[in-house]
Amino acid sequence: MNLDHGVFTVSLDFELYWGVRDKFRLDQYQDNLAGVATAVRKMLTVFETHGIHATWATVGFLFFENLDQLKRNLPVSLPKYRRKELCPYRYLENADRLDPRYHFAPELIAHIATHDGQEIATHTFSHYYCLEDGQSVDDFKADIARAKAVAQSKGISVESLVFPRNQWNTDYLATLNEMGIKSYRGNESGWIHRATGDSGQHRLRRGLRLLDTYFNVSGHHTYAMAATVASRPYNFPASRFLRPYSKKLSWLDGLRLKRITQAMDDAAVHKRIFHLWWHPHNFGTNTAQNMAFLERIAHHYDRLREEHGMRSLNMRELYTLAESAHA
Repeated sequence: MNLDHGVFTVSLDFELYWGVRDKFRLDQYQDNLAGVATAVRKMLTVFETHGIHATWATVGFLFFENLDQLKRNLPVSLPKYRRKELCPYRYLENADRLDPRYHFAPELIAHIATHDGQEIATHTFSHYYCLEDGQSVDDFKADIARAKAVAQSKGISVESLVFPRNQWNTDYLATLNEMGIKSYRGNESGWIHRATGDSGQHRLRRGLRLLDTYFNVSGHHTYAMAATVASRPYNFPASRFLRPYSKKLSWLDGLRLKRITQAMDDAAVHKRIFHLWWHPHNFGTNTAQNMAFLERIAHHYDRLREEHGMRSLNMRELYTLAESAHA
């Protein structure tokens, strides 16, 4: 199918400490995590003001109230990662209590779900790593089953998925079909954005991605709808990571914005999809600066909507649009 308008898609990897647990000690990252609730509410205000629809890919652990409740609802099959620090279940075993500010968010999830155009999707149950040694398709299937079940217990039907660390695994796509997951966010095309385990994310690859934030190293990464819905589950790939404010690099923010808005222009003019993503915890510090930057993106979307008919659709809405065209 071909679109008759460009699409601006936003997805957020909502994970709290579960997404950075192997990278930072809690005391090293708690300021970012403590600011998430405020940042999320401010993002929702921007989205509501500008009519931006977003997919909130949420780690299943966040639906629980506390550690005891989580421990009573674990999957039937657990991954046995070769790198032990990746396993959240070892972290649970060694904990007597977990601070809910950094590990759980049932009220915030419910708040997001009350806003029009905001989809609650899954970031797997446990922030599952699909390209790391020591896990299997059966473990993954058990994880997704729990993610869907805990969301369903809150009255939420999960139909979209974002793979943690963008480790999307072609061998697991059939499982997504079986589990009723209709779309996922794939990676930008090209070598520097290729899905790998952590060992593949070496300094050169990370450095080129940083450069790509400010200069057009790898292209606009906008997508024709027909290419994204060629097979099920549908792949709505990322176009650009919204890198958070950095005081050290703030003098380059004009280039950072231009890199995003030029890709949005490409999608609007050529009737393609532009998919922007980030983590709420990226906005947990320097919140004012990050929100001001997001407002500039939102105002650019307003202009493209008025001049070119661009629309904002979340991943579920993209899937629904594709299905209606196939019907």
